[in-house]
Amino acid sequence: MNRTVAIVIFVFIGITAYSQNDYVYNRPQQLNDGWDTANLRSQKIDTARIYRLFEQFQHENHKIHSVLVVKNDQLIVEEYFGKNTLDLQHDLRSVTKSITSILMGIAMDKGFIESIDDPVTKYIEQPKAEKEPDQRKGDITIRHLLTMSTGHDCNDWDKGSKGREDKVYRKSDWLQYFMDLPMVNDPGEVSNYCTMAQVLANEIITRASGMAIDKFAQTYLFDPLQIKNISWGHTSDKPVIPAAKRLYMIPRDMAKIGQLILNNGEWKGQQVVSKSWIEESTTPKTKITGIDYGFLWWNMPFQVNGNKTVAKLATGNGGQYIFIFPELSMVAVFTGGAYNSSDDKLPFAIVKDVLLPSFD
Repeated sequence: MNRTVAIVIFVFIGITAYSQNDYVYNRPQQLNDGWDTANLRSQKIDTARIYRLFEQFQHENHKIHSVLVVKNDQLIVEEYFGKNTLDLQHDLRSVTKSITSILMGIAMDKGFIESIDDPVTKYIEQPKAEKEPDQRKGDITIRHLLTMSTGHDCNDWDKGSKGREDKVYRKSDWLQYFMDLPMVNDPGEVSNYCTMAQVLANEIITRASGMAIDKFAQTYLFDPLQIKNISWGHTSDKPVIPAAKRLYMIPRDMAKIGQLILNNGEWKGQQVVSKSWIEESTTPKTKITGIDYGFLWWNMPFQVNGNKTVAKLATGNGGQYIFIFPELSMVAVFTGGAYNSSDDKLPFAIVKDVLLPSFD
């Protein structure tokens, strides 16, 4: 039995027999960071499941680093585990992809990019001419990048794929390597999880705006959201182009990204990204491994008390998640250290069996 299953069983079957009772809930701190906080009890819900979860987390080994819950625009749950703290940055891994989607919407709102149906070659020329170029590459659009359906042999979840992420890391010119990959499908035909598609989207934003991706993000997204404690980096031990770097961010600021989506692009009265883009980008356009996928955003269904609700979801290896539940006016954020492990799926069980039944 793996650790995830063991913990889930312990939490959701055996927890009623747990005798220790030393968890003490504390209302999240009210800081000058744009968040309003409130006591969990103000939501007028049965808090028993939530208290029991955190009670167990104090006594059981797990790889969750933080859990935050926002309800009705107020931060009401904020728990950190181990050495993790409120102001400690966390590697977002592929949650960065969903933030790229927001940045692309802003680039369109600002007029830097005319249409997501623009061909990639409008912004990025093929670095070097291939001996026998595949004419289909000229048909690849920004839309195909955002839906990971470029047609290249690029699948991070297939060890045999030439464009698998870890293979790209070994190359000296990531963009050249990706654009030279053979085509295995027509553009738009099949979606496979391909990190390099998102990297190319970042590069297009950079070239279209004339701003490095970190400067663009800071100016048009992070400054309006009062996000300051961030950095860009990567785990590769080789040089990484700016467009391929990942975000390192604190969980409170991850929750702001979720709240921005929940509020249709608005934060504290300012329309940071257009409502139409939020609606478009988080609406399913394709499927990856059978799961609905928009423009770098997942759509994940949950059943609660016989009713279906769908989360708009950003995910990252190791247990990094931003769950957005529009019907419940709720955002849940998790960070974790279960890299390349099934343990990183534990937040799904917590959402399904603890948070949703408590707030539904």
